[in-house]
Amino acid sequence: MSICGLDFGTSNTTLGTIEAHASVLAALETGHTTIPSAIFYPADGAVRIGRKAVEAYVDGVPGRLMRSLKSVLGTALIDETTLMGRERTRFRDVIGYYLGAVKRRAEQATGRELRDVVHGRPVHFVDNDLEADAKAEQTLREIARGIGFDEVTFQFEPIAAALDYERQISIEEIALIADIGGGTSDFSIVRLSPRRHGSADRASDILANDGVRIGGTDFDRQLSLGVVMPLFGFGSAMKRAGLEVPSRYFHDLATWSNINRMYEARVSTELRQVRREASEPALLDRLVRVIDEQRGHTLAMEVEEAKIALADTQKASIPLEWVAPGLNAAIGRPDLVSHTRQLSERIAARIQNCLAQARLSADDIDAVFLTGGSVRLAHVRKAITKAVPSARIVEGDTFGAVGKGLTIEALRRYGPRA
Repeated sequence: MSICGLDFGTSNTTLGTIEAHASVLAALETGHTTIPSAIFYPADGAVRIGRKAVEAYVDGVPGRLMRSLKSVLGTALIDETTLMGRERTRFRDVIGYYLGAVKRRAEQATGRELRDVVHGRPVHFVDNDLEADAKAEQTLREIARGIGFDEVTFQFEPIAAALDYERQISIEEIALIADIGGGTSDFSIVRLSPRRHGSADRASDILANDGVRIGGTDFDRQLSLGVVMPLFGFGSAMKRAGLEVPSRYFHDLATWSNINRMYEARVSTELRQVRREASEPALLDRLVRVIDEQRGHTLAMEVEEAKIALADTQKASIPLEWVAPGLNAAIGRPDLVSHTRQLSERIAARIQNCLAQARLSADDIDAVFLTGGSVRLAHVRKAITKAVPSARIVEGDTFGAVGKGLTIEALRRYGPRA
């Protein structure tokens, strides 16, 4: 079959196809059905994606790493260009190259051309801006057609996750689907039933949809600003009374999609001027080193790794000896909670919106289906389950549920096309 479901995520991407009437995720890298949403443009040589892109950056290969590619959809950046070596490249072309490579890998893995796709999308690409949201979807549609897809349709990611979960149940139930990903947090309340699983029209079973542009990368940013960036001068004083070191540098360095802005020549010049006027120039020396060596993504990856570790342990450490001898940032789970509590509360608040849309109470929810990497964070999980305390907790395929569900939807929409 030439049909597929494509889950282009902020952190990871999957692509599913139909094999023997079942949805199966294609192997996009050796031994992996998920591939990091990352791309590396070397100074010389071939462009790399996924784990190879991250490895090239970590190994110190000269070039430029980009992650969280999806984050620019719905923003002004999508139509802007960014410097890649000696040339400037449009952000939409960067996304197109990445998704085109994913498509080709899936075609090689399955041995057939893929022509029709159901693309996943968050409930809101952009919060409270219908025009920007529509533009983000249209941009992704144009990119998908540009890399060779004929039919391109969309399905909400939490709805796709619901379709994957529906295969597991034996009786009808009302489920809250919580998809907490790298860039967005999405919720749906859906009536699920094994009897209705193959129905062509499920519109009446979708009782509510809501979401917010908050995900794992936002937790990374807040944790970085709270624990790591003060070691580089964030919040420190200037010599002139009443002034602090400008915060914009630290916010950009802590935000995956903005890190590359820090590598512009003008930023290095500005930072050296700020250093001369700072009360603690030694802190700014650390920041200048990170920028001069273009190691911003190293910092971000180390913060992300510490956050992931805190899902299972009480303490983690970020090694920063490469910046200054003996430097490291110790992080405990209370630090993660205190610096990101507002984010988890804002995520959980969308559940109340969904309940109101569906005209249901929390007690009407039979099950809450959890998927997406950020549901592993204990305080996020607690905030969600607290909103529906009587619901049964169901663990989804953390990174694969949406891709499988999109593939199920592709089979329903397009049928067994040659």
